[in-house]
Amino acid sequence: MVVGVLKLTLYLPENHSLKGKRGVIKKIKARVGEKFNVSIAECDAHDLWQRAVLGVSQVGAEKGHVESCLQEVVRFIDDMHVAELGDEELDFVHY
Repeated sequence: MVVGVLKLTLYLPENHSLKGKRGVIKKIKARVGEKFNVSIAECDAHDLWQRAVLGVSQVGAEKGHVESCLQEVVRFIDDMHVAELGDEELDFVHY
């Protein structure tokens, strides 16, 4: 069993309030949740208007499959054009 964890930083340069940020994050979480079998949550930078840090995780049998799924999530978020992608950190835990 492999657990893949993705830490993704997003930049929201056009955003000017926490309310606007929450709307963008809510939209991303809803769309990703509908399309992919992953868990997703905002995990840092809660009080910053123009930056968000999302944590995305998936469990699978093979590292390659989990890694490709998490990379597909990154591409999907980028294709939404609601935020600019920043740093990506990908980590795996094997059981």
